[in-house]
Amino acid sequence: MTSTNEGRQVKAPIVAGGHTRIRPFNTRDTYPEQNLDNDLCQAVVAGNTVYVRGQIGQNLDTSESVGIGDAGAQAEQAMANIKMLLEEAGSRLEHLVKLTIYLVDPRYREAVYRTVGRWTKGVHPISTGLVVSALARPEWLCEIDAVAVIPEEGQA
Repeated sequence: MTSTNEGRQVKAPIVAGGHTRIRPFNTRDTYPEQNLDNDLCQAVVAGNTVYVRGQIGQNLDTSESVGIGDAGAQAEQAMANIKMLLEEAGSRLEHLVKLTIYLVDPRYREAVYRTVGRWTKGVHPISTGLVVSALARPEWLCEIDAVAVIPEEGQA
């Protein structure tokens, strides 16, 4: 089942294990070049907490990689994705609690953190930064995952 979200066709959330799964997908569709078959989702709402899957420089509606070669542009797309997913889950950026930022090269830190800082100005989430040897695709330079809460007025 799909629904329209600002003109986009989006798979409707599902409930599994008592938690709401936002934008469910299967890795065989997302990573056709890899021999995978895992049911995942972009975010999970458990109680009043939203856990957002690591976001990269990829348009969630088209699966197209964006900002190839530009860590700042990839962080921009990742943060836009996080904002969109939090809103779909009933939360907002100002309710961010924690970010984890993965970089494939420490030289990307300034560009990525500058971008993240614009999106989180005044929010003051905690943050952990890691340098890793690689991400799931070689063109991805950074990945950002997030944890947020749903404010009481947004809870069902």
